[in-house]
Order: sequence, then C-alpha cells, then structure tokens
Amino acid sequence: MKMSYNKLWKLLIDKGMKKTDLRTVARISSSSLAKLGKGENVTTDVLLRICEALNCNLEDIAESIPTETDGK
Repeated sequence: MKMSYNKLWKLLIDKGMKKTDLRTVARISSSSLAKLGKGENVTTDVLLRICEALNCNLEDIAESIPTETDGK
C-alpha cells in the first residue's frame, strides 16, 4: 500500500490556499512538502501539524491506496 495526499490538495483548493501557505501555517519544512507532493512517506508529526493547521482529521488529508503488488 502507499499513501495518497490527493484529499489534502483538494482541501487546499477549497480553502483557497497554496502549498506555500500550508508550509507556513503548519510549520513544516519544504522537504516535507516536497515529499507530500511526490506521494512519499512523511512522519505522523507532519501530518498532525497539517491537521491542526487546517482544523481537520487525518482521513480528510490522506488515504492509503493498494499497489499492484498488494494482491499478489
């Protein structure tokens, strides 16, 4: 399985925020933001900071999706 942050990007659009705005309000590094953009793993601390900044829950910004090799 891998993580998808598509819900986060949709939420930012709904709130009229840019990724740089998120980085500032959530106090996350540019490298963490880059990892999110590539769908890579980030720490739970980063995810919780984002949730706190956007006043949302984890399931509002991320979801796990199966990879092709998961069923084999």
